[in-house]
Amino acid sequence: MIETTINKLQGHVGEDVVIKGWLYNKRSKGKIHFLLIRDGTGIVQCVAVRGNVPDDLLELCDRITQESSLIAAGGVRKDDRAPGGYELELKNVEIIQMAKDYPIALQSHGPDFLLNNRHLWLRSRRQHAIMRVRHATVKAIRDFFDERDFVLIDTPIFTPAACEGTSTLFEVKYFDDKAYLTQSGQLYGEAAAMAHRKIYCFGPTFRAEKSKTRRHLTEFWMVEPEVAFLDLDGVMDLAEEFLEYVVRRVVDTRRQEVETLERDITKLEAVKPPFPRITYTQAVEKLAESGVEMKWGEDFGAPQEAALGGMYDRPVMVHRWPAQTKAFYMKRDPEDERLALGVDVIAPEGYGEIIGGAQREDSLEVLEQRISEHDLPGEAFKWYLDLRRYGTVPHGGFGLGVERTVTWLCGIEHLRESIPFPRMLYRIYP
Repeated sequence: MIETTINKLQGHVGEDVVIKGWLYNKRSKGKIHFLLIRDGTGIVQCVAVRGNVPDDLLELCDRITQESSLIAAGGVRKDDRAPGGYELELKNVEIIQMAKDYPIALQSHGPDFLLNNRHLWLRSRRQHAIMRVRHATVKAIRDFFDERDFVLIDTPIFTPAACEGTSTLFEVKYFDDKAYLTQSGQLYGEAAAMAHRKIYCFGPTFRAEKSKTRRHLTEFWMVEPEVAFLDLDGVMDLAEEFLEYVVRRVVDTRRQEVETLERDITKLEAVKPPFPRITYTQAVEKLAESGVEMKWGEDFGAPQEAALGGMYDRPVMVHRWPAQTKAFYMKRDPEDERLALGVDVIAPEGYGEIIGGAQREDSLEVLEQRISEHDLPGEAFKWYLDLRRYGTVPHGGFGLGVERTVTWLCGIEHLRESIPFPRMLYRIYP
């Protein structure tokens, strides 16, 4: 017999094969036993009919338990009614380990119970589909930048200072000193962009935000491209091309998983350039017209982002923000000093901000002043200021949060399902 995997059964119709996996579910109908077996690549229905197989195999089908590990052998046949369109006519089952009292039954459970058993919850059909979409998203991200001659730069996890504000830093002991878990690789990415012109960093980032909303994690993954000689318009062009590429790749390569999640795939197929581009001031006016309260000068909250995203069928780019709402390193608008040359990309359907980017301040004198105004430690940023001393140029980039993007692509409610093991305000187990 040929050993294969469930996702390759279409190439073995009429042949006997061996599948190694776990029992996902089972049922009986008269003299017919149905075993649903998963092997990590998919789920296949295995059929054992009384009179066609030995009685000891039928007895085994009766007592095998959910998530028991096994080796199944049988003939492959096409059946459009079966999951995946193929089924296995069982000839033998060998038990590797008989699971006892598997805690996650195929029924509803509360979120705390499921998160406490996240190591097992990952096996469910829905979570399996989400992780496959995440994998496709990450692959598309890397392929996009690799195909365009960006250089991957791995930036440090331990940093000496803040990038996105001191209130959300995780402080850790670093031998006889102290350090912080990175909030962003951007500052180091700027240094690398001066060496390679086009770079991206991709890794975990940490924010000590005391938030219990469905849109926040304390540990999440972010990809951050940085490009020399790029202005704000160039940043928005890059973000638009990038997002369209990622969404298209997920739809093309993970359609089955997206459909398993009952996601309206037509919503994703509508994500095509050009994306709407509006100023922050225009956004505030639009929100006021729709009855959503918003004072000029305030940052957007979830209600504002949801309302604005709901006005469009594709991501909307909001640019030129009040400088007081943005980080010290953003360049000011030469036509209005009150504004920073930043952009937030807000996903449709209420999923909020998925990209934040900007043109960076390239003047040494202005950046020194900003660091002082924000009461940041000058010594920790000495190396960063060197980038403006030696060959400064206009440059810009953005950061995309993987979990928020996956949540949007999958059409799910909470970020906690978009990462294998979520870290939140009150959760660090398992």
